[in-house]
Amino acid sequence: MGLFDNVEKGIEKAVRGAFSLGSKSLQPVEMASALRRELDDKAMTLDAGRTLAPNVFNIQLGDADFERARSWGVTLAEELCDVVINHARSQGYVLQGPVRVAFNHDGELRPGQFEVQSSTERESSAPGASQPAPPRPPSRPGQVPGAAPAAPAAPAPVYKRQAATPAVQGQPVLDIDGQRYSLNAPSIVLGRSSEADILIDDTGVSRKHLEIRTQGGAGTAVDLGSTNGSYVDGHRIQGSAELHDGSSITMGRTQITFRILPARGGGSR
Repeated sequence: MGLFDNVEKGIEKAVRGAFSLGSKSLQPVEMASALRRELDDKAMTLDAGRTLAPNVFNIQLGDADFERARSWGVTLAEELCDVVINHARSQGYVLQGPVRVAFNHDGELRPGQFEVQSSTERESSAPGASQPAPPRPPSRPGQVPGAAPAAPAAPAPVYKRQAATPAVQGQPVLDIDGQRYSLNAPSIVLGRSSEADILIDDTGVSRKHLEIRTQGGAGTAVDLGSTNGSYVDGHRIQGSAELHDGSSITMGRTQITFRILPARGGGSR
């Protein structure tokens, strides 16, 4: 969780002055935590290894908090997009399109109160498809019924960021106890069972311990509910973890190195 802690500290440092008026003022770190909870609450399992999560987030804010958020605009929204992307990656969630964060005004919310609404949207809509009109904000307190409407406020900023994944270039391989195994299938299972794609003779390893996925241009390690856990670069896998050239994988007492070789250098030995 160190990465997320750093991200949240970065948000707090960048906009502390804008959200520090009074004990009930809203802190950016609260919004970051709420976005992660929203991802976990709304995540929906599609099939084995595929969990769909929302990628569009609307944060409803009261009068004062909305004005402060709007003044920081893209700076704050960009950091919150990164929080969503990093959390989705750490949990292995599937996102249908780029992550978008918008701030909306709700005059009924008190200072420090906010609500998060999320949805799942694909990257682009079909040609000619109608777009829903944004909800009309409630009247501010004290507005006289029938009075001429005030000029509409400037639109709240919306930031969009694509959750790009690093592409695997070349041939991915695993180095295990002096042996090299080419990962020629999109999914390879490691474990102590004879049914595993790569047999690991280690009593500390479960029968089906770990899955290595290389489809979609990314290398990912997925723990399959092992008894003793799996580790990538010294950090225990919570669901899944990204793999890079040189990543160290630990299962029981077995040390494994994930490498990416030039395509013509593949093969097993």
